[in-house]
Amino acid sequence: MKEQLYTIPVNDAFQSDCECPLCKLKKELEQDAIEFTLGPSYMEDDNRAITDELGFCEKHIQELYQQKNRLGLALILSTHMAKVTKDLKKHSTGSILPAKGILKKKSVSSMGEYVAKLEHNCFICNRINNVFDRYIDTIFHLYKKDPDFSGKIKASKGFCTYHYALLFDKASEFLSKEQLDSFLSDINSAYFSNMERMQEDIEWFINKFDYRYQNEPWKNAKDALPRAVLKTHGTLTPDLSEPT
Repeated sequence: MKEQLYTIPVNDAFQSDCECPLCKLKKELEQDAIEFTLGPSYMEDDNRAITDELGFCEKHIQELYQQKNRLGLALILSTHMAKVTKDLKKHSTGSILPAKGILKKKSVSSMGEYVAKLEHNCFICNRINNVFDRYIDTIFHLYKKDPDFSGKIKASKGFCTYHYALLFDKASEFLSKEQLDSFLSDINSAYFSNMERMQEDIEWFINKFDYRYQNEPWKNAKDALPRAVLKTHGTLTPDLSEPT
């Protein structure tokens, strides 16, 4: 099958030596989005208008702060702060009506609604999710069109729990009954067999803290902890390395 724009990274991820190809795809998208945000694009009016409107989630503002372009981040925050302040001044003149009715649900002001919307938006998250959704579509497209893709799933190291469930639930939207049964069989086999492998690694990692095993080899368990974190919590957990 001839590779297209979105099939190349998907195929590369499934052929890589990683614990979850979807985590790998998402992590790469995150890094690209961070670099884009603090690249030359932040000087463009249309991009600045979007970052002014959306802002960033707590995780990604910290990621941006860790980058080297402090001036770029300062410029982005300067115009974002100016917009938020201007908008909140308008909302601050409104009043909050008292709660009514038997249940007396807590009233939310227009300011509260504005800040809640701000809190649940992020320029980087949106940029990641827009492309990641296309990657999910591409996985099912490849499964239907590429005879070799089923083998790539079976040969992979499986998925994190979150992305396994995502593929399981999405499959019926894209595949016929026959294709669906085959796909679910493939991802079930890949997920459960590799979770068993991961369980063995983490148990051997635990054993190595027992003096009775101190002279035994590490086998595949030396980096078991960060891999187990990825398996259980996915790509957006902090990067972990083994303590020295």
